[in-house]
Amino acid sequence: MSTTKAWIQAARLRTLPLSLSGIIVGTALAGRQGFFDGIIFTLALLTTIGFQVTSNFANDYGDGVKGTDNEDRVGPTRALQSGLLTKSSLKRGILIASLTSMVLATCLIYVAFGKENLKFIALFFVLGILSVWAAIKYTMGDNPYGYKGLGDVFVFLFFGLLGVLGSMFLYTKTLDWTSALPAFTIGLLCVGVLNLNNLRDVNSDEKHGKNTLVVKMGYANGKKYHFALIILAFLCILGYGYLEKLELFRWFFLLAFVPIFIHLRKVMRTQEPVKLDGELKKLALSTFLLSLLFYIAINNFL
Repeated sequence: MSTTKAWIQAARLRTLPLSLSGIIVGTALAGRQGFFDGIIFTLALLTTIGFQVTSNFANDYGDGVKGTDNEDRVGPTRALQSGLLTKSSLKRGILIASLTSMVLATCLIYVAFGKENLKFIALFFVLGILSVWAAIKYTMGDNPYGYKGLGDVFVFLFFGLLGVLGSMFLYTKTLDWTSALPAFTIGLLCVGVLNLNNLRDVNSDEKHGKNTLVVKMGYANGKKYHFALIILAFLCILGYGYLEKLELFRWFFLLAFVPIFIHLRKVMRTQEPVKLDGELKKLALSTFLLSLLFYIAINNFL
């Protein structure tokens, strides 16, 4: 395999649609209030991609060094595990991806707030730094939070609340509490994708000391937790539509939950973790589909 293909593999491009979902939903919420800026939208997407690639590089490095990625692991072979990339090259990749993300975030902040709103500039710059920190510290270092079962919390905060409400705020400079409901939906579905990954890898993770929530609660309870995540996500988006008094013909975004519920049925009936590998893509792409349908539904495209 060429070096270029190795880096593409380490970037895990299949994870990008999920990370973009929050930006799309946040932009949809802003658009419903009459706000949109193509430059902000583009920079927000690029910044999110930067953070996600940074996270993927760091995850590859952290799990590879700790031995969590090994022959027991289910799913795609990782770059460090397979020897396609060295530790030193992955470290350089993490540094470059982190710096690129912060440059993009700085441009985004400047375009959104100009020079006048110093409080907002400072706040979002700190959030950008925290995003890089969270991306790296999930599996890297002596005390990674992903090995303590805290990954779910950080995914909910950064993919859901910050991704949706933060991107909305870039356009509107305001927040409203009903917009938190779609943010909860995206956050919960993203946690669902992480939980699926942890369900699939439960045996390998437990063997190598990666104490995810699934390892702590057990495979059976992990599936019940997954059920709760999906149902709560559905109820939150229902609540938003009800509170916003959406016209009946705009509820078509709920069609995205058809494959999600089919997926949920499969998860609840699956007894062997290894058989859940294919479900990650289904839930991730269904979440992305939901964001696109939601964008179309609540704006003036119909």
